[in-house]
Amino acid sequence: MTGLLIGYARVSTNDQDLTAQKNALLALGVAPEKTFTDQGLTGANRARPGLGQALAACRGGDTLVVTKLDRLARSLRDAKDIVDELTCREVKLSIGGSVHDPTDPVGKLLFNVLAMVAEFEADLIRARTREGMAVAKAKGKLRGKQPKFSKAQEAHLVSIYRAGTHTTVEIAELFGIARSTVYRAINRSGEIAV
Repeated sequence: MTGLLIGYARVSTNDQDLTAQKNALLALGVAPEKTFTDQGLTGANRARPGLGQALAACRGGDTLVVTKLDRLARSLRDAKDIVDELTCREVKLSIGGSVHDPTDPVGKLLFNVLAMVAEFEADLIRARTREGMAVAKAKGKLRGKQPKFSKAQEAHLVSIYRAGTHTTVEIAELFGIARSTVYRAINRSGEIAV
């Protein structure tokens, strides 16, 4: 009896679409119900629910299928750890239809090269992001997250809190904000929120 094909797909932001990866996995023979996904999670973070589910679904003789190695991991260490775990459990890894054989010296070399390229790409993305942020900051266009309210609105919120006529829950509902925002405004004013 041959093992199952378990698919895994990932995109880094919530704006990106998984359709192309899902279609590619389907073309590689992975059933839609055996495809696990993560959306809005970076490959540099190993703690991904979809990846955990995909790895948990794999049994000895199964094959974990990804369209590209960088969808599985963005660092050489993570990629190697995942492959070592799969190898110990006798699970194969298919990258875009090519099955990785960890016992073959050429297979090991190719896998390590692919993992290094994925890590290199991630490093380039981080470097470009830092450059872009530095340029935006120099032009005065990067100011961080803007406050929820103006100083006058925050002063009004604090005065309502000081009057003691409303609870923090009621103030949050009144202003249409989270309670944590109310607490931060009160603490900034020098009061201690109760």
